[in-house]
Amino acid sequence: MKKLNLRLIRLIKKSYGQAIAVITVIAIGLLVYTAMKMAALNLENTLNEYYDLTNFADIYVQVVKIPGNEVKDLENKYGITNAQGRVVSDVPLKVEDEEEKVTIRIISIPNNDERINNIYLIEGDGIKNKNKDVLVVEQFAKARNIAIGDTLSVQMNGKLYNLNVAGIVSSPEYIYLMENEQTLIPMPGKFGVVFVADELARQSFGFGSSYNEIVIKVKDENEIDKIEDKLEKVLKKYGVKRIIVRDNQLSNRMISEEINQLKNMAKVVPVIFLGVAALIIAVMISRMVKKDRVPIGVMKALGYKNIDIVLHYIKYSLVIGILGAIIGTNLGMLLAGAMTKMYLQYFNIPILKINYYYRYIMSAILLASIFCITAGLWGGKRVLKILPAESMRPEAPRSGKRILIERIKIIWSNLSFSWKMVMRNIFRNKKRFMFILVGISLSFAMLFLTFYQFNTALFMFENHYGDFQRMDYNINFSKPMNQRVIKDLKHLVNIDSIEPKVEFPFEIKNGWKSKVVNIIGIKRDTIFYKFENLNDEIINLPDEGIVLSENLAKFLDVSKGDTITINSFIPHRDDIHIIIKDVIKQSLGINAYMDIDQMQFKLLDKELITGAYIDSNDAVKKKLSNLKNLTSIQSLQDLQNIFKQFLSLTISSISILVIFSGILGFAVVYNSTIMGISERRLELSSLRVMGFSRKEIFWMIVKENLIMTIFGIIVGIPIGLSFVKGVEKAFSNELYTLRGDISFSIFLFSILLTVFFVVAAQLFTLKKIYKLDFMEALKSRIS
Repeated sequence: MKKLNLRLIRLIKKSYGQAIAVITVIAIGLLVYTAMKMAALNLENTLNEYYDLTNFADIYVQVVKIPGNEVKDLENKYGITNAQGRVVSDVPLKVEDEEEKVTIRIISIPNNDERINNIYLIEGDGIKNKNKDVLVVEQFAKARNIAIGDTLSVQMNGKLYNLNVAGIVSSPEYIYLMENEQTLIPMPGKFGVVFVADELARQSFGFGSSYNEIVIKVKDENEIDKIEDKLEKVLKKYGVKRIIVRDNQLSNRMISEEINQLKNMAKVVPVIFLGVAALIIAVMISRMVKKDRVPIGVMKALGYKNIDIVLHYIKYSLVIGILGAIIGTNLGMLLAGAMTKMYLQYFNIPILKINYYYRYIMSAILLASIFCITAGLWGGKRVLKILPAESMRPEAPRSGKRILIERIKIIWSNLSFSWKMVMRNIFRNKKRFMFILVGISLSFAMLFLTFYQFNTALFMFENHYGDFQRMDYNINFSKPMNQRVIKDLKHLVNIDSIEPKVEFPFEIKNGWKSKVVNIIGIKRDTIFYKFENLNDEIINLPDEGIVLSENLAKFLDVSKGDTITINSFIPHRDDIHIIIKDVIKQSLGINAYMDIDQMQFKLLDKELITGAYIDSNDAVKKKLSNLKNLTSIQSLQDLQNIFKQFLSLTISSISILVIFSGILGFAVVYNSTIMGISERRLELSSLRVMGFSRKEIFWMIVKENLIMTIFGIIVGIPIGLSFVKGVEKAFSNELYTLRGDISFSIFLFSILLTVFFVVAAQLFTLKKIYKLDFMEALKSRIS
């Protein structure tokens, strides 16, 4: 073995504590990179294979009613390869607790074998008795303990049906089981999907040979937008309610967003950790070179070239980088499989495809090598300046000068001797100060971002289901009804407040940009919504015009005062042009809002409503559960309870991020302190001679690091805020807008944890101070 390689091993052994800290930082960065990249790819491949297996639809068309033969006529036209009609309707499920409202979506299954959105049978034999057998989606079955052979009492079109559970299934369009865009959090115990025979659905809902939804497969996915436009015109006479393309299908959008977020996280987090690790290595090697002046001079005198010695130190950084990469990628591979399985608990995909992509391991090692080689080069460049003859003499001390605080007599004169030393050491060693500043500021910024994300989750749901929406119950009818039904509801339930609503899908256009969304019509002075515009002003709905949610306005690229077009799917209704009166904040969902009278007049029919909002302490669900034309009763309290369950999962992921962020700060402070102690052996030994105890010396170093921590936190605040803005921009989408309240508690917890990890790093260096041989340090000025 070459002598330099032997020396390399001794270097690593001598600085094993610092090396372990840096290896840990690199390992965490590459663990996140490998785990998230592989989990995203596993999830994506599993999803695509499942979609191919089940023939997932490209387009969904919701209509009022269309004959079956007209559906068949769509095939082999406009680029459509297959079109199938089905009946879809939300109905109440009879349960033991009369106060509990459970909604199930009945979906008919075509009789042919080449089904679009083919269901995946998990348990049972499938439908044998077409008049009675049903298939239940797995998430709902698990949540309500439904088993094969159980009976479901379902009210369809006012008549009670006792249906037999013949199978438990998975569906490609309900991988993420959500009722609509407004809920976002799955409620598998409150909402489920049940598949029935085609004949049973058409007979029960009175459709005869007709359907109210079409699912379509196309020849060329790139032509979907053109096909959508054509279908809108061709099917308008059948009362098109909504056309949903594959990319906008709710379940598919949610899982696609999750995959994209994983990919984005895999790009950002590793760079931060590897960047900090490279900075630590560069400073470590720079200090090593300074400390090794004599050995380097001797090596040069013996004939070693500059390149040999520089490579010697680069090898040191490369060994650390490769060790960190090996540990990180192996742990990342294990975590990738676990993450994929975890995601499949929330996204119901019955097939699992876990692969290990070795190209990501190689790219992780390459990434670590690039960062570490760069750090080694930067840290080892001082080798070039060392001359053999000069290296035999100690390096000339730098000339000292007064620091700024010394000029402020009133402060300086009141500082003790130890505090004066602390201040001088901080502000005279600018590189060390900047090193700690960068590490602490990034650690604080990541902690700040972590707590902000938790706070944002709380804020989004508490704001939406409590501040923005203020009703106790949101009632939806199965079909539009006359406004007189409000009086009937008042007789059935003891109501504190009630308001009618209209909620109907329309296509909103601005030039070539368009979006199908639910426009909600309510009283302009409603008590059930609190509208706040982008200037933080509370507003009422205007008599004329429309109000858009912020994410819808961004998607359409419009603002207050612009004119948009509303395209109605209702037959014999013309498109209208309307002015945007304001843009409001809305955390969840994507909507437009109008005064109910204006909406009825311009878009629907006078006195026509689709539901109601209620405030009541009465047993609303129990008393209204048997109403014929009632689809669902959404309780804000139920949504809040579901969110509390979701929150416990968020806390566990936040805890992991806190630990990772803390390790970043720990590694910087630990390495900086160890290097500082090594460099200042003579100075610290002199303090011992002057009567300072080891404990006093330790506390002096603690004071230095805490002051630098304070500066790091101050610098970290704007960095943390920029991280927050970046995350808000990157992860906000049409379904939700990331916006949280940056409260005092976020700052407090971030500061406390930053200080905690700094103090922990200091405690790990205490042993080093107590083991320091002060007498040996005083024997020679070169140490």
